[in-house]
Amino acid sequence: MTAAIRIKLSTMMFLEFFIWGAWFVTMGTYLTKTLSATGTQNATAYATQALGAIIAPFVIGLIADKYFSAQKILGILHIIGAMLLYYETTVPSFDTFYPGILAYMIIYMPTLALVNSVSFKQMTDPSKEFPRIRVFGTAGWIIAGLIIGWLGWEQSGTLVLTFKMAAIASAILGILSFTLPDTPPVKKGLKTSISDIIGLDSIGLLKNRSYLVFFLASVAICIPLAFYYNFTNPFLNEVGMKRAAGVQSLGQVSEFVFMVAMPFFFVRLGVKKMLAMGMLAWALRYVFFAYGNAGNEYWMLLAGIIIHGVCYDFFFVTGQIYTDNLAGERFKSAAQGFITLATYGVGMFIGFTISGPIVDHWQTSPTSHNWQTIWLIPGGIAAAVLVLFLLFFKDTNQIQTQPGLDIEEPSPEVQI
Repeated sequence: MTAAIRIKLSTMMFLEFFIWGAWFVTMGTYLTKTLSATGTQNATAYATQALGAIIAPFVIGLIADKYFSAQKILGILHIIGAMLLYYETTVPSFDTFYPGILAYMIIYMPTLALVNSVSFKQMTDPSKEFPRIRVFGTAGWIIAGLIIGWLGWEQSGTLVLTFKMAAIASAILGILSFTLPDTPPVKKGLKTSISDIIGLDSIGLLKNRSYLVFFLASVAICIPLAFYYNFTNPFLNEVGMKRAAGVQSLGQVSEFVFMVAMPFFFVRLGVKKMLAMGMLAWALRYVFFAYGNAGNEYWMLLAGIIIHGVCYDFFFVTGQIYTDNLAGERFKSAAQGFITLATYGVGMFIGFTISGPIVDHWQTSPTSHNWQTIWLIPGGIAAAVLVLFLLFFKDTNQIQTQPGLDIEEPSPEVQI
């Protein structure tokens, strides 16, 4: 890979996640304060991410993989996305805001796979080269949060500017995409079935009892995850944290640190302990939020944010590696697609659906909530998932294979 290509791919990845981080973290606060949205409406807006995740495989499988070069589709989607994001700055109510954000997430979520496809095409050793590119995405998310905090948009009631900032970045990435290396469709001329698109070919993995337990736990843990995405920023602003979006970027810093340390923990802990620690971290995070405040217990709010690296990396990244190890060469891609659809699609959608009414139920005034009770609910869900996981996950059963289903027998622990 030449230096010029590396710079382009790094810039692509930076902008991809800068765009998302620029508006997604603070959308709940914007909807509540500017558009007078309820908690249920807030959650409905965030649920567009889950709907986009469900629809994204069809965009990739039926269009990108068969007919058009990935970088061209990436460019078109981001230019359309820039127009939709700018449109959102002009609407006066939630009812007019929602259709635009739904349309935007339907076209944005496929770009997450497209930037990976463009990157992998240029690499001879993705396991070594991709992290050096992907880390710029984390940097983009962090810097977006720091800009919002530094400029004080939350306190000044000007969060509409986050959508304008994201729209500009989306337009820049859209134009940049047409200069990226050519990434032709990988399945041109081949027939694609619905089973291929959503990864049903890997469903045989669920015959392994431990993987079934992991799969169900993955879907269930996304329910409390949705509470975090929906309401952390409104909560922090309501309890008086200054520059909340900037402080929240510490979560991505933590994610980066623990990502680097993953090999160290894998060797010493193994899969079960890492997955369990990830779920335990989710429960602890919500306890910190429930009892933290902007006064003497400010450290608890910080702890709940910084623990994000353990929450995300130890469960979701470990789960991706566990799935990859179990699936075998033939079903690696299908298995990853299937687990992603189930978690970020189905699991998150359930979480978004139930979180809004819960927050509305515990609203004590037009500007305040009983956050202690609200946060203990997802904390309890995470704790219950952890207990069931510890009881039933053994990772010692062999997969019962079917004729033509090439699945490797699992090892007691996955190592990297």
